[in-house]
Amino acid sequence: MDDWLPLVTIPVFTGVVGWLINWSGLIMLFSPVQFHGTRVPGLAQLAKVLPRKAQEVPGLLHGGIGWQGIVPARAAKMGSIAVDKAIAKLGTPREFYQQLEPDRIAEHIVTVFEPDMPQVVEEIMEREHPRLWRDLPPWGRQAVIVRVQAQLPIVVRNVTDQIGEHIDQLLDPKIMVIDQFRADPSLVVRIFRDFGERELRLMVNFGFIFGFLLGIPVAVVDSVFHQWWLLPILGVLVGWATNALGMWLIFEPPEPRKYGPFTAHGLFPRRQAEAADVYADIIATDVITLEHIGDFLLDGPRGDRTRYLLAESMRPAIDRAAGPARAMVRVAVGTEKFDNIRDSIAQVAVDRTITPFRDPEFSRQQATKIRDLVARRTKELPPKDFVEMMRAAIREDEWMLYAHGAIMGFGGGVLHLLIFGVGG
Repeated sequence: MDDWLPLVTIPVFTGVVGWLINWSGLIMLFSPVQFHGTRVPGLAQLAKVLPRKAQEVPGLLHGGIGWQGIVPARAAKMGSIAVDKAIAKLGTPREFYQQLEPDRIAEHIVTVFEPDMPQVVEEIMEREHPRLWRDLPPWGRQAVIVRVQAQLPIVVRNVTDQIGEHIDQLLDPKIMVIDQFRADPSLVVRIFRDFGERELRLMVNFGFIFGFLLGIPVAVVDSVFHQWWLLPILGVLVGWATNALGMWLIFEPPEPRKYGPFTAHGLFPRRQAEAADVYADIIATDVITLEHIGDFLLDGPRGDRTRYLLAESMRPAIDRAAGPARAMVRVAVGTEKFDNIRDSIAQVAVDRTITPFRDPEFSRQQATKIRDLVARRTKELPPKDFVEMMRAAIREDEWMLYAHGAIMGFGGGVLHLLIFGVGG
């Protein structure tokens, strides 16, 4: 019996190691969200001459020795591929904007902006032409304010129409998604964990099964050849294969495939519909929101163009607000001064009309429309594109998981050798 004990413990060892490999592999995938480690002087320069695969180790190119979860470390990349593979197919910027109901946005802007209009007019007139404003009788000032307020719904509707008409040039969902994922890598972690926790837990348990089954031929080979180096070397193969099988179990095949009496289907793609709802909720709540759209329109890379376009669209309405007195006011204050007053009102109006975009409560109300659009289109994605979108964050870094499995497999083989000796 003593002769058989070392032999039968080999599959048990490889099974436990397989479980540990997949359990620790999940930690490597998702934790920590931010880089944890130590900066080493000169390492960033040295890393640039290392092989490309080595440069992919989180933190190395920035001169740090430590770790960041593979998924959060590649959050921006996943955002980029998610746009190319999915969001670009989910809808154009115009479709996203229309889902937010521009008419409701316009009504909300008027509701928020209208009470502030008298103060806005007062401030601008006091700044640009205080003497003229002071010389006007109270009823004259009130008449100006009333005319400007009367034009407000027209101005605001013109603003939302102009945004909608030029939204494809003003809004870039790809940059929005990449920026949000880069700023908050935990969003990508949530996408995996919120719908895939059961599958990820199953993958860990399968690590024991895969390891145990792969350990059976290892035990046979070891019992035949009795070489001290066999267990560590075969442990490397078992560790590598265990992680590879775990990744295959999650993602492959994208569509059901028959193997004799058995049907194989990746754990994630078989739940594409549920994943679509989770994905859509995160995109609509934290990424492509009305609040973020407003920030991007005014403060993003195309913000200057947005401000110019909106100010230009407001000037005719401001001229109309001046009414019959426009010509007299222009003569009284001078053409340049009149234009300054008009431009100041337009610039302030641009900021004030976009401010309601940044209203978190209103943004949450409008998020339902985006959520429905993203969920519907994600469910319609071809399974191959869905898998690519989900796997994008880790595909190029899977070698680290396999290397981690191989190292642990080697360690398991050495440990068994130390306990039971050669021939076990």
